[in-house]
Amino acid sequence: MSPAVTETEEHQALRTAVAALGRRYGRDYLARLARDGGHPDELWADAAKLGYLGVNLPEEYGGGGGGIAELSIVLEELGAAGCPLLMMVVSPAICGTVIARFGTDAQKRAWLPGLADGSRTMAFGITEPDAGSNSHRITTTARRDGDAWVLTGRKVFISGVDIADATLIVGRTEDARTGRLKPCLFIVPRETPGFTRSVIDMELQAAEKQFELVLDEVRLPAEALVGDEDAGLLQLFAGLNPERIMTAAFAIGMGRYALGRAVDYARTRQVWKEPIGAHQAVAHPLAAAHIELELARLMMQKAARLYDAGDDMGAGEAANMAKYAAGEACVRAVDQAVHTLGGNGLTREYGLASLITAARVARIAPVSREMILNFVSHQTLGLPKSY
Repeated sequence: MSPAVTETEEHQALRTAVAALGRRYGRDYLARLARDGGHPDELWADAAKLGYLGVNLPEEYGGGGGGIAELSIVLEELGAAGCPLLMMVVSPAICGTVIARFGTDAQKRAWLPGLADGSRTMAFGITEPDAGSNSHRITTTARRDGDAWVLTGRKVFISGVDIADATLIVGRTEDARTGRLKPCLFIVPRETPGFTRSVIDMELQAAEKQFELVLDEVRLPAEALVGDEDAGLLQLFAGLNPERIMTAAFAIGMGRYALGRAVDYARTRQVWKEPIGAHQAVAHPLAAAHIELELARLMMQKAARLYDAGDDMGAGEAANMAKYAAGEACVRAVDQAVHTLGGNGLTREYGLASLITAARVARIAPVSREMILNFVSHQTLGLPKSY
């Protein structure tokens, strides 16, 4: 990959430095942790020590003062080395961004320094069994009880709740003027009474586990509410746009890793007179995969720049497109990589077979490609809705 056309020297230096860290750990490190039920604590700590985890957070709270553009570089390069950190999507990108933009001074002081130096992490809870990520159908409700809030509901497919100090929960409160429910965000500490979790048995092997959450009359102080009660939807999408951009970075990094393994193999694997990479039936699909990953990265960079410039509307469109493009490019790159290696692509030695399942995540979460196509057809093309 050659990012020189669109990135500053500082961004290129960041890529080089993060890539060096990633090579110290690699795919085998994460694969071993996934098999043994461990967490990437060493890599997380090293990335934090070097300032990578909080590169997007304000300097006054210990962050790097950058934006999602810089944080997406970190995740992409770790992914390209085979060791992406999924919690980067959640903790600094979603939760850190929301708190930095909308949190009270007390919330910023309590959470941002820890999120920036990696000593604290936060999960994000929006998806529900019957609503998916449709914020208009969320049934987790929050009602006032004196000066407190009481939350009731369920969440599913919430990453890393077992290791997170708290979860940023999307609930709905009643608008006093209209009586309608509107989304609001609440910080729920891990051990809060009534807040329970159970592991979802996933076919996908990953160090970060997925959980179902139950909020049974969870009582929270008034200061658990993040930001303005009347600006919940704005605050929610301020977190969802970085989530889509970071998911694109995750997918692009994974695709680059798979493509790199396949290219190395195609250069040296010799069945006839020349290495198999000399044959166009092998070379051309790999070249096409490279092109698609490059194009996806360009859209990701556009989305990150729009978001960091404060253009939430423009960033929303670009972030969805970037996530769609990256998910498609990742799936095709992984598929072609496995196909290039043939039987070896299915062995544990080469570390590609498990990516066949992992790559599909970028097509499904945090929003499906079909919902992105709905968004583009309605918002960009102006076509009527069918729902």
